[in-house]
Amino acid sequence: MFHLFHSLAITLNFTNLAEITLKQQTMSINLCIDWGNTNVKAAIFNDEQIADTFTFPAAEAVSGLEAVISSHNAQKAILCSVVEHPFGVEQALSEKIKSFIKLNSNTSLPIMNAYLSPESLGNDRIALATAAYMQNEGKNTLAISLGTCITYNFVQKNKTFRGGAISPGLQMRLKAMHEFTDKLPEVPVQGELLLLGYDTATCMRSGTIFGMAAEIDGMIKEFESQYSDFNAVLTGGDAPYFASKIKSKIFADPDLLMKGLNLILKHNVPIPR
Repeated sequence: MFHLFHSLAITLNFTNLAEITLKQQTMSINLCIDWGNTNVKAAIFNDEQIADTFTFPAAEAVSGLEAVISSHNAQKAILCSVVEHPFGVEQALSEKIKSFIKLNSNTSLPIMNAYLSPESLGNDRIALATAAYMQNEGKNTLAISLGTCITYNFVQKNKTFRGGAISPGLQMRLKAMHEFTDKLPEVPVQGELLLLGYDTATCMRSGTIFGMAAEIDGMIKEFESQYSDFNAVLTGGDAPYFASKIKSKIFADPDLLMKGLNLILKHNVPIPR
């Protein structure tokens, strides 16, 4: 009897080991990179789950990314850049990564792209639309990103990105009022926020912040009135600041861009089965 149970235990151990090995073989360590004007953001994915995130000043990004690749043994990488990044970045990444792609208008996508000028479409917008749809299949979804600009990125439930809208972001609105007038001061975002401003600074802050919240609510209402089975997702650097100020039903996902990049990377470089 002892030998029977001993043999059974050995068989189960080998079975568990084989399952773990198979799981490891079918998982991939992916590096997703969002190269911005000032900072470079990156995320390590274990297949579909974010394992770690990083932010580097642009000047230190290459060495920082190389260290991430080495420490996490990243096998695949995707670069999304809306700026002219330094010469040699792509070559440096290609030399360190087994499979590397740069997202552009020719990259194959898991959704359809019906944008009429794909060459001028921000790569971040298509990544956002990809993640928004794949997380809400069968729904008309509006991904709203609050960054330098506000981008409204609409993907229909038939899996097609149609476009959306672009308007100035938080810092841009405050800065524009200062730069395009003679007397309005430069006002920081941080400070007293009142609907009824009592001086120039609080009036500018009120108009900017409550105005943006009203704009976002209005856009959601307009899309919702034209498309059934609708939902909206909020993301971007300024999203946490506005999540409590928006009255419409909306989901917040700070990692939506990275998730979209990972989906596009997996679509282009699938794991062998």
